[in-house]
Amino acid sequence: MPKTVGPFLEVARIQSEINRLFENLLDLNNPTAETGWSPNVDILETAEALVVKIELPGVEQDDLGLSVNSGNLLIEGEKREPDIRKGARMVQVEQSFGRFHRSIQLGVPVNTRLAEAELSDGLLKVLFPRVPNRRGEDVRIEVKR
Repeated sequence: MPKTVGPFLEVARIQSEINRLFENLLDLNNPTAETGWSPNVDILETAEALVVKIELPGVEQDDLGLSVNSGNLLIEGEKREPDIRKGARMVQVEQSFGRFHRSIQLGVPVNTRLAEAELSDGLLKVLFPRVPNRRGEDVRIEVKR
């Protein structure tokens, strides 16, 4: 993943949004898709590691699944609607709830077997050490509390 600076950062952000729109369009053509929303993702690259940060406010660890397949980080889960107090009614709802999934192309060779993931305060951080791994096998990643 190339380093982006200045106006190129905005171009990269727009490209990311376009990619998300196309993912959502593909979901519309899939009758089995249950995606209700899509979390925001940031990717940071250093010489030693690739760090993926995913915003998941209100998502519990037990409702989250991570895996890597063919150079893509696959994130899926569910953000559950909170219970409403008896006798209360919703006046305004802006939060997104329901099932979600994202497929993020990692773009650089990383060691998926040494990946670490941590969910804290609604932010999931996945760290991949950068080393060659061209096998492309499906690898599950444990999420720590």
